Amino acid sequence: MSLVCSISNEVPEHPCISPKSGAIFERRLIEKYIVENECDPINGQPLTVDELIDVKTPPIVRPKPPSATSIPATLKTMQDEWDALMLHSFTQRQQLQTARQELSHALYQHDAACRVIARLNKEVAAAREALATLKPQTGISAIQAAPQPAIASEAGGVATQPVEQAGMSAEVIQKLQDKATVLTQERKKKGRTVPEELVSQEKLRGFLTLASHPGLHSASVPGILALDINHSDQSKILTGGNDKNATVFNKDTEQIVAVLKGHTKKVTKVIFHPEEDTVITASPDASIRVWHVPTSQTQLLLRCHDGPVTGLSLHPTGDYVLSTSSDKHWAFSDIRSGRLLTKVADTAEYGLTSAQFHPDGLIFGTGTEDSQVKIWDLKEQSNVANFAGHTGPITAISFSENGYYLATAADDACVKLWDLRKLKNFKTIQLDDGYEVKDLCFDQSGTYLSIAGTDIRVYLCKQWQELKIFNDHTALATGVRFGRHAQYIASTSMDRTLKLYGIE
Repeated sequence: MSLVCSISNEVPEHPCISPKSGAIFERRLIEKYIVENECDPINGQPLTVDELIDVKTPPIVRPKPPSATSIPATLKTMQDEWDALMLHSFTQRQQLQTARQELSHALYQHDAACRVIARLNKEVAAAREALATLKPQTGISAIQAAPQPAIASEAGGVATQPVEQAGMSAEVIQKLQDKATVLTQERKKKGRTVPEELVSQEKLRGFLTLASHPGLHSASVPGILALDINHSDQSKILTGGNDKNATVFNKDTEQIVAVLKGHTKKVTKVIFHPEEDTVITASPDASIRVWHVPTSQTQLLLRCHDGPVTGLSLHPTGDYVLSTSSDKHWAFSDIRSGRLLTKVADTAEYGLTSAQFHPDGLIFGTGTEDSQVKIWDLKEQSNVANFAGHTGPITAISFSENGYYLATAADDACVKLWDLRKLKNFKTIQLDDGYEVKDLCFDQSGTYLSIAGTDIRVYLCKQWQELKIFNDHTALATGVRFGRHAQYIASTSMDRTLKLYGIE
């Protein structure tokens, strides 16, 4: 059926329907008729313009006229439809081209905005790091402006304590023996019981990264090289950096407590005294410094070695420190008086790389550049056992709190565990090819062992089962420590961050 105006009998351009008769009209004609007659032309019923109903027809092609009954007329109609379609297609292409240009411009603006946002984010991160480093701490400004009085005063950069050995007196030996006896008795009382507060295996597997702190050391010389936790105040963490400084950080308040400046080279070993607000640091500048944290001052400067200090360990009494050096010697010094008690040369022609006291304090272990792990008797100052099996310099050693196990690592992508009762290697943890181990640490109960290097790994002792791997650091991890009862784990890295792991 074709749309034909009931008045003109032609196809209407603007068709509409009369609700009175249902007939179709050309709007302009029916409007004129209504103005003159005010009724429907078909049945004569009253009708107004507002009552007319428009008929929606496609705007591109007009309705076919009823006269298209011949071939020429049909061809003419098809030509008109084709022309209208081409015109519409042309218009659509123009609109598409315009939309493409607008989209291209919008994408360019978006890309520019993203670059600006990235730059601003980088500037904000740098500002935050600077702010974290420069946050006003209690008394730090006054401390840094104050002179550096030390218990063992420095003259020409060298401490006044005598370089010659004072010797291991009977009083010192008796003190060491008494402490070892007390510690042995305490260990027997504990037996094999595990502290109730110790984090379980299941919870440790669920540890997540709780915090990451990049602002503890200078960004110009990136890298944190050493780590320790205060045993009496678990919120305080000590780090040593490539920037020649040691930093005391409070993880609970996220504030820097003290910045310890004095070494002339990077700080590679740090120890937090377990009972005092005292810190001990060592450096390749061949010196060991004892610091008073509240004043950020050097209390004592020890120069026991002729080469870089490579190992540092505090005796359980808290009064003596063991150090090793690439000068092939280990030294035992009194941190109260600043005296060098004894200095012993290793018989091998290789430097020492690490040092660690046994939990009882009567023996200790050292690592060497020629892959040897040596056990020494402190009272006799003699080498009592050697462990061979690694290849490459020893990078880390750690005694278990139970006193039976020793974990060692070297540049051979494995960690070896030694039984000190049988003096033999009973387990080797083989790591991935190329894996670098920089630090080892047992927790205080001897239940877990953590490895720091290419990543951070935690193992369950006795079964030596891998419990957790942390891959958050973007560079080599250099240190790892357990908090009390393994409630949290701290790690440092060459990416300049201190990261804390635990349960949310």
